[in-house]
Amino acid sequence: MNSSDTINRAGFVNIIGNPNVGKSTLMNCILGEKLSIVTAKAQTTRHRIMGILNGDDYQIVFSDTPGILKPQYMLQESMMQFVDTAIGDADIILYVTDVVEKADKNMEYIERLQKVDSPVILAINKIDLTDQKKLEEIVQMWRELLPKATIIPISAQNKFNVKSILDKILELLPHQHAWYDRDVFTDKSLRFFASEIIREKILLNYQKEIPYCTEVVIENFKEDDDIYRIEAVINVVRESQKGIIIGPKGLALKRVGVQARKDMEKFFEKKVFLKMFVKVDPAWRENKRELKRFGYIQ
Repeated sequence: MNSSDTINRAGFVNIIGNPNVGKSTLMNCILGEKLSIVTAKAQTTRHRIMGILNGDDYQIVFSDTPGILKPQYMLQESMMQFVDTAIGDADIILYVTDVVEKADKNMEYIERLQKVDSPVILAINKIDLTDQKKLEEIVQMWRELLPKATIIPISAQNKFNVKSILDKILELLPHQHAWYDRDVFTDKSLRFFASEIIREKILLNYQKEIPYCTEVVIENFKEDDDIYRIEAVINVVRESQKGIIIGPKGLALKRVGVQARKDMEKFFEKKVFLKMFVKVDPAWRENKRELKRFGYIQ
């Protein structure tokens, strides 16, 4: 894409790490925009989502990726493919951990980071949940595991020390022209964000396996002068899950719809008319054609 001639430093900063360490919160904090949905549940992020930050003379293309896990079905295999690609094409790798998780969780990825040529920034998140002595021990442990990495303790939730990460990225950013025009802030479409907003509300409103068996597809997205008209299908694996999503007298689905519509109107800065339907699709998580339709396989 064409870009401004004033930008002479640009690069891809790919964010990886285990589930629930705060990767999405950190990217949203740096960008000042909520591009990735954030909940306390694992596997909230399923796609690789790009967010673009432009300065006077730089462009940083951030990538949020799914949390690292051992795949149990084809959907999760596709999610881990996003992570593997992100490690391979990064100018800078931003590895996010926190003060709670054990360093040897998914150790094979730490071993890969020990061997990469790209610079690694290691963000230790949630430092508000520990004390100084324990934090020093955690920092020392990571120094031994990733001696070439730059280690920065932060609290993304409280926006503490996040600027230090941005400063370090700017210091490491390659000298090259921008990849995207200045008015582009993500690689995802409005349809994608509509589906993600609905999926976030499902994660927040339902328990147990329901959110993990659900995929949201925007079947119709029409822009009128003063309103977006959106039709969405919520795919579930079993008939019983369809009943739970809808709820008695449709009240559960209505609650999700109201919450999603309000967030969409805030995000799109425009009125939204939202219709939602629930469909049973028993094998979507293992169906290559469906996963391709949902954007998990290129």
